[in-house]
Amino acid sequence: MAIPQKLQTIIDVFEASPGDFRVEALLDYSRRLPELPARYSENHDLLEAVPECQTPFFLATEVDEDGTAHLFFDAPPQAPTVRGYAGLLSDGLDGEKAETIIEVPDDFYMDMGLEEVVTPLRLRGMGAILHRLKSQLRTALTT
Repeated sequence: MAIPQKLQTIIDVFEASPGDFRVEALLDYSRRLPELPARYSENHDLLEAVPECQTPFFLATEVDEDGTAHLFFDAPPQAPTVRGYAGLLSDGLDGEKAETIIEVPDDFYMDMGLEEVVTPLRLRGMGAILHRLKSQLRTALTT
């Protein structure tokens, strides 16, 4: 399974960095998470909940006619770890082809050394986010 170059660059930086940098980088990604467009912020029912996350987390995907995927995430600022993971996914995967995102390994984040700075419960939530994201993309490609 191939990892898109933008995401691979993020993985490489995290992997080569000490734990305190990883925490700061996640916090930075949490601050850079794009705001939801009005169509989602004004109609939250269009977002899918990820109940496996400890904190309220919601996502939506859109796929253009050419297969380009757009990712939208909503996570509270009080959950910087999960919000940071969403920001990381946004930076690393938004704008890629849906098929490419579906091929990303489910546990790619384990190569980033996040298990050193994130609790196992949060790691499971991260896996659930990627699983639901891929599920939405698969559905979009088949309809």
